[in-house]
Amino acid sequence: MKYEKLAKDILDNVGGKENINSLTHCITRLRFKLKDESKANTDVLKKMNGVVTVIKSGGQYQVVIGNHVPDVYADVVAVGGLNVEDGAQDSSVDEKKNLFNSFIDTISGVFSPTLGVLAATGMIKGFNALLISLKILTNTSGTYIVLNAIGDSFFYFLPIFLGYTAAKKFNANHFIGMTLGAILVYPALSSLTAGKPLYTVLTGTVISSPVYLTFLKIPVILMSYSSSVIPIVLTVYVGAKIERFFRSIIPDVVKTFLVPFCTLLVVAPLSLLVIGPIATWAGKLLGAVTLGMYSLSPIIAGIFLGGLWQVFVIFGLHWGLVPILINNLSVLKYDPIIALTFGASFAQIGVVLAIMLKTKDQKLKSISIPAFISGIFGVTEPAIYGVTLPRKKPFVISCIGAAIGGAILGAMGSKLYMFGGLGIFGIPSYIGPKGIDTGFYGAIVSIIVAFVLGFVIMFFSGYKDEEVHNDTIAENKKDILVKREVVFSPLKGETKALTEVKDEAFANGDLGRGIAIEPSEGKIVSPVDGVLTTLFPTFHAIGITSNEGAEILIHVGINTVELKGKHFNPKVKQGDKIKAGQVLMEMDIEAIKKEGYDIITPIIISNSNNYLNVVLTDKRKVDYKDELLTLMV
Repeated sequence: MKYEKLAKDILDNVGGKENINSLTHCITRLRFKLKDESKANTDVLKKMNGVVTVIKSGGQYQVVIGNHVPDVYADVVAVGGLNVEDGAQDSSVDEKKNLFNSFIDTISGVFSPTLGVLAATGMIKGFNALLISLKILTNTSGTYIVLNAIGDSFFYFLPIFLGYTAAKKFNANHFIGMTLGAILVYPALSSLTAGKPLYTVLTGTVISSPVYLTFLKIPVILMSYSSSVIPIVLTVYVGAKIERFFRSIIPDVVKTFLVPFCTLLVVAPLSLLVIGPIATWAGKLLGAVTLGMYSLSPIIAGIFLGGLWQVFVIFGLHWGLVPILINNLSVLKYDPIIALTFGASFAQIGVVLAIMLKTKDQKLKSISIPAFISGIFGVTEPAIYGVTLPRKKPFVISCIGAAIGGAILGAMGSKLYMFGGLGIFGIPSYIGPKGIDTGFYGAIVSIIVAFVLGFVIMFFSGYKDEEVHNDTIAENKKDILVKREVVFSPLKGETKALTEVKDEAFANGDLGRGIAIEPSEGKIVSPVDGVLTTLFPTFHAIGITSNEGAEILIHVGINTVELKGKHFNPKVKQGDKIKAGQVLMEMDIEAIKKEGYDIITPIIISNSNNYLNVVLTDKRKVDYKDELLTLMV
């Protein structure tokens, strides 16, 4: 429950648990489907500590959090008592939304839970290909075979995993969905194609197919369903409706086993006889169409997709291309479409780096640094929402760099051969079965050019710090982009880096970012207005939650818990409301030292991950009420 307060505030401002139909998350966003979006306090959420921005797109109410969104999601589910794993938040309610929004919502709901592992296994496969290309491994070595199994397994058995997510999306039994996926990749069925066919159907047509077995004398057209996406999604969609029919007519006392029994007996043959073959043919047609459109002009396609990719991401429209990517990898064994967008994140961080070097605004600089670092690894939301989009011109410049990068990818024939990582981790994904080729070099050139163009154009375009007003996100020209909270010094003394604290948990930053003070006076004052949320019985540690949401830990000395309160004299009690400058504790620091304890005192922001940055004072000595830490929101 690290983000319990943030989770509670988010739930309150989306209209409460009763206003939520469903909740999922992707890499950086909580994706709500709300019964009534007018009940959500969008402006409040946008300005909330820990929330980057809010986007309404594809029938979803998207609360952008950042890289730690899985932890926030878990706490939102826990705080709200949302039974999302059981599909209790029915996403099939009657809503007035267009077909396109329904499509985007369905695609994101089915595919987003798989993307993390899909990317991870793709990265392993990509690095394995890189090791082969560099002749560090051979394709017959045991190391290669094991790594390839790790990299291939998830994608090969993708229908099983999509069976689960699709069942969850369509409010069907999750294990029925997984079973339907397992049937499609069942080895005994696929191995029959190695033998002699019984006969051929649809002879003379483009879909002429050999028949290797029959079901109730009906010919079964066997297909290769490993790594496929369309057949299982359609199968589970149909299966969910059939399951609901059986659930409505079968008595409760036998529903547990008879509903799955009847559903599988109907849907599994239907998927092998009708849905699977038709969906596979449709998938091949989709692959051929996208390849045909790409072939008309790879350069123009690169300019279009590369230049607009970040716009697609902002509105969640990129989900419409995810099935095309996975389908192409399954049918064509490569994807030339999403491959064209590789330069977008690098153009974005090129622009951010230029702003970071040009700006004299310390608040903006402190945002740009973590945004640049996360952008290197392909997560660009902090850069987009925190730096470039609110200033408009930098965002346009990043799109220009991405468009040129896309043109290079198209001209060089670069292709994705696996669903790999983002940012620099995506580079090995451009290595094909034959090793490093022109397309791989095109990927390298494109990201370098996109990065350099974004940086150079931004650096020499006359950027001024006056361009810091957030009239795009906050929709209020008086609201500045970055809000900050100042934490004043609770002690008088000499500042020290946390690395100087002789306690590994503090020194490594495991407990949060902050600073330490070697106190010269035995008095602690409140650094903020807020509530004294924790006062340890031994009085050696104080926990404060500010009115703005900062969670501050003041830990007096190292191992001073062993004193059991000796030499400490608290002036407040747990739960008290406190004001900045109010005396919280008095202690005899000389007596504590004589007892053999180090008196160095870490001041930690326990919820550091809620902030873009925690800026430390550069003063060597501080007095009460001096600015000690600045929290960038």
